[in-house]
Formats: sequence, C-alpha cells, structure tokens
Amino acid sequence: MAGEDRRPASRPRRWRPRPRAAAAGAVAAGGLLLAGCASAAAPAPAPTPAPARPAAVTAPLATSLAGAGGRTWAIVVMGGSAADENNFWELFTRPAGSAQWTLVTPPGVADNGGLVAAVPAAGQGLDVAFRPSQGLTFSPLALTGDGGRTWGAGLLDASVAAVPDALALGGGKMLALLGDGAIEQAATSGAAWRRLAAPGAVAASAAGRACEVTGLTAVSLTASGTPLVAASCARPGVAGIFVPAGASWQATGPSAGGRLAGQRVQVIRLTQYAAARNAAGNAAANTAGNMALLQAGTGQAASLLAAWTTDGTHWTVSPALPAGGTVLASGAGPGTSAWVLLAGGRAETVAGPGAAWRALPTPPRGTTVLAAGQAGTLDALAASGSTLTVFQLTAAGTWRQTQAISVPVQLGSSS
Repeated sequence: MAGEDRRPASRPRRWRPRPRAAAAGAVAAGGLLLAGCASAAAPAPAPTPAPARPAAVTAPLATSLAGAGGRTWAIVVMGGSAADENNFWELFTRPAGSAQWTLVTPPGVADNGGLVAAVPAAGQGLDVAFRPSQGLTFSPLALTGDGGRTWGAGLLDASVAAVPDALALGGGKMLALLGDGAIEQAATSGAAWRRLAAPGAVAASAAGRACEVTGLTAVSLTASGTPLVAASCARPGVAGIFVPAGASWQATGPSAGGRLAGQRVQVIRLTQYAAARNAAGNAAANTAGNMALLQAGTGQAASLLAAWTTDGTHWTVSPALPAGGTVLASGAGPGTSAWVLLAGGRAETVAGPGAAWRALPTPPRGTTVLAAGQAGTLDALAASGSTLTVFQLTAAGTWRQTQAISVPVQLGSSS
C-alpha cells in the first residue's frame, strides 16, 4: 500500500547575502576575491595573455548519490517552467534499511538554478551547492552530517558549474568546479577556499593540449585524497581525466582501446564510490575508489562506457552501451553500480567492474531519477508538479508504487 507524506504549503524564504565577515566562520566558507591598486605614476605592466578558456559544459543535474553508511540521496526538479522560475530543485533522502524517502531540501536559499551535491567515500556527510538564480552571482553552500535534519551554512563566492559532479567531498577536503572553469579547494573544517587551477589551466597543460580540452566536466577525489578533474576532449579516442603534477597536470584517464577510436569522448560523470560492505555489515578492505561515465560520439551514434579505479591510475572499463540519443539523467551507487536514463524511455544499469550493462523495464511516466538500494532494490522517482511518486521494481519486473510525497511548491513565488 502506498504511503503518503504531506508538508505545510510554504516555501523557504529567499536568500539574502550576508556580510562576508559573518560567512567566514561558516562551514567550508571563504572569500575568493582579491583586490589591488597601483600608483597612478607607475606605468601599468603589459598584460600577460590569458590561456584560452574552454567553453562551459552543462549536464543534467538530476541524480542520486549513495553514502558509505547506506543512506541514499536524490536531487529532483519539481514545479513548473524554468523560464518562469517556477522550477524548484528538491533534495530527498532515504536512510539505510528504510524504503521511505523524506524531503530534506536545505532552507533559506532560492534553488531555481539547480542543486549540486557530493558525499564522501566514508562518513555520513553531504555537501550541497546552490547554483545562482534570482540575481545571485555566487553559490551558497549547505553541509549536513545528520541526514539532513540540520544544516550548516557556507559560501562559495563564485558560481559553481552546471554539472552534477561540480563538488567533491572527502578526506577532510572539498573541491569545487566553477562555471568559468576554475577549480577551488578548501578544508571542510571551515578554512578559506584557495585556487587549485585557474580558468584554462588544465587545457593549457601539455596533457590538456594532447587531449584538446573543450571544457571541464567534473571533479572528484581518490581514496587517498588526490584531486581528479574530468573533461571533454576534441581529440578522438582520448578520455580526459587529469591529476595535479607539480605546477601542472598529467593525464590519468582510462584507455578503452578500439572502443573509443575515432570518437570524441566526454567524461560526463566522475564520482567516488564508497567501500562495499560484507554480509556482516562491515566495510570490505580496499574497495573505495572512483567511477567515471564516458560518452563516446554524439547523437544517435553515441555510446556509453563506465570505468572504475581504486588508485586513480589503473582503470577497468565496461563494454560499450549504445545510447541512441541523449542522456537524461545518471547516478551512482551503492558500491560500484551506476545507472542512466536515456531518451525514448530507456533505463540501464551496470553493477561494476567486469559486468555488462543491463536494460531495465521502461520506468514509470515522469521518472527523473533512479536510486538503488542496499538490498538490491531499485526505486524510480517520478515528479509531476508538486508530487513526487516513488515506484519500486519488483522481482517480477514491474514497477509498484510505494510512496507519494506532497512537496510544498508555490508556483509564482520566485517572480
């Protein structure tokens, strides 16, 4: 029998920029702007030519994430037209061992621009960045360690990129990919953000030139805390994933041999995966790592490949999946699994290294996100206006409704 969760019909108040001094002590907050002045009598030095800045990359933000403790998160857009700012991005969570989802969108900030979130490979935390909307030029942050019951506030004094893996969290540090292609890093203890890579720096490196970077698509962290940066490449057959190398960057992406030959490759996802757990519920050793989702080619000829690594260097690549069109949404977890929603009502999953892609029964109408459970279950989250309906895939291969959540969306409240 389907469950129902109803909440008061009210929206969080709009974000009001607070003084920078107040933001400095918040979780993961820090200023990024530098100012300077020069004497009027001294001639200005000749400007140094800036490196070419690749075009910004965007990707569907709807996704699901799995934490190390079995908690699952989902980001879904609800409401109405984005052009009229009647779209509201919502965050839901499902605790370990539960079949019920709960609305936990951080309050106090307009979220029409989209939400980007990251979970660490170990621990219970989640960090959320709000993409700018309604006149904002920066991205407020919210961090929780208790499943979304309480939130700490932070500030990224710039616009986070419009890709689902623009944030990475783990090992006491955070990474953020900005809309202009810069990469920032900070300690989760509240230290200020500092520049890891200027706009165009990865593309200007020898490895970036070899790849012919057209845009950065994701950031992540290895199990040892090494930053990983993903890109789309113009040079056929190259999967662009990079790690810092002194003051520059070096390639560390997977090679798929003939499966990528002659095709341009875009890394559309790059995530951490949590350590798997055995039957006793204990974390298995040496199983934390990173998963990448690669798109080779474009349009109807595009194909998808998943790749996994435990050290950021050696990769295992899946067989190719003919995508036959647009990737509408994608996600990861638990463990090494991944899923994609494709045009035409198709849905596919892959369990991990050595596995092939598996087609799923056509998801229910309106499905925007899939989310796997620890016990092998799979949920489809379908949004319609202010209602989120949850379906679970049964052993018989049919979708059964398990929950309906009424979300307090007030159309017209953002105008």
